[in-house]
Amino acid sequence: MALLANKIVCITGSSRGIGRACAVESAKHGATGLILHYFGDQETEAELQSLKTEIESTHSHCRVVGVPGDIADPGTSQKIVSVGVEAFGRIDVLVSNAGICPFAEFLTMPHATWERTRQVNLDGSFFVVQAVANVMKSQVPQGGAIIGLASISALVGGEFQCHYTPTKAGILSMMQSCAIALGKYNIRCNAILPGTIATDINKEDLANDEKREYTIKRTVLGRLGQPDDIAGPMVFLASDLAKYVTGASLLVDGGLFVNLQ
Repeated sequence: MALLANKIVCITGSSRGIGRACAVESAKHGATGLILHYFGDQETEAELQSLKTEIESTHSHCRVVGVPGDIADPGTSQKIVSVGVEAFGRIDVLVSNAGICPFAEFLTMPHATWERTRQVNLDGSFFVVQAVANVMKSQVPQGGAIIGLASISALVGGEFQCHYTPTKAGILSMMQSCAIALGKYNIRCNAILPGTIATDINKEDLANDEKREYTIKRTVLGRLGQPDDIAGPMVFLASDLAKYVTGASLLVDGGLFVNLQ
């Protein structure tokens, strides 16, 4: 069943991890256009080109355009919008996914670490949501679906995440408020809260065998999450199956949060 048939999907931070999985799953479900943002250094440039080749060679109905840039710069979001609209004429789905988590001890954390984490995760999400929402408001037919990638860290703390968890709580709160602000334009806004997903963002943390096993045992399903575990819920929230879902938060964590005892 092609849940995103003929949709134009925009994904930030798409060259790897959850963003990449969301791009592949969107194409599988019939999206005809993908606007894929990535950082733009040599490494992510190679990743994006391989993703573009993978998608366009496997899914002939889908065309990919890439937009490099630092999401913390508001100009990047304007570029994403202009490139996307020029290529496809509209944007039906936004997945605001780009984010960083440089683990750091609170008392000695440089203020620059706080600033950069906030700028990328929260400011960047605000910029792209605002820019794309203006397109969704003006396009015909009007509307679309916006999905903010928050985290289980929006709900719980982490010793080395005092700078990161507030940004994810902010994204959750922003999606709730944007649902109210944008509902009149037929724009739905929801948040996905991943648990521990095996991606580059926590690669070093999970390299510790003791920490890895502890995290796995905390889940009810007995495993770490994979990027495609998030891509499925993203497709659902972006599709017409969720046409009456807005302002919601979907926890996708393998049962980590509920497993207190």
